[in-house]
Amino acid sequence: MKLYFHPISGHAHRARLFLSLIGADVEIVDVDLAKGEHKSPEYLAKNRFGQVPLLEDDGEYIADSNAIMVYAAKKFSRTDWLPEDPIGAARVQRWLSVAAGQIAFGPGAARLVTIFKAGFNPEEVIARAHGVLALIEAELAARDWIAADRPTIADLALYSYIARAPEGNVDLSAYANVNRWLSRIEGLPGFIEFGKTPVGLAA
Repeated sequence: MKLYFHPISGHAHRARLFLSLIGADVEIVDVDLAKGEHKSPEYLAKNRFGQVPLLEDDGEYIADSNAIMVYAAKKFSRTDWLPEDPIGAARVQRWLSVAAGQIAFGPGAARLVTIFKAGFNPEEVIARAHGVLALIEAELAARDWIAADRPTIADLALYSYIARAPEGNVDLSAYANVNRWLSRIEGLPGFIEFGKTPVGLAA
């Protein structure tokens, strides 16, 4: 199993984080975005979208960070991370959709402005970030985890760009529940930060 990865991608981080938390045996393959490796013919043959992350396993290529987490949870029968019951699965899917929508276009986009000089309106994306953070803050008022009574891939889907939101000038200081939730995730065995190599995984 190989994970094509870039250390400052929040999408890549969430996939790598989940694989680390479940102890999956995976080789990390760094993709040099600055040199355009993700747009090379060789890479595009594996992933037409030309994006990271990308998981290679038994001749199959799984693109998209949320899809990678779903695949790994199914492959390793980790129903603790991805419930099989209808309501549990629906609750997780709800937050995967939030991660792909409001999180990507809120705190994720705000971070792109400062790091990659992306052409978003900073005030607009920062306001969008605070809008979704307020919703998550309220959701976490009565629970420790976002979709269940334990951590699921929904928590990881939200984590990376929220944790790095201050890099996009999104202040997290007003969100006490969110900050406690971030700390709970960071305390999970096998947790890995951006740019850090977990024990037992190839760099």
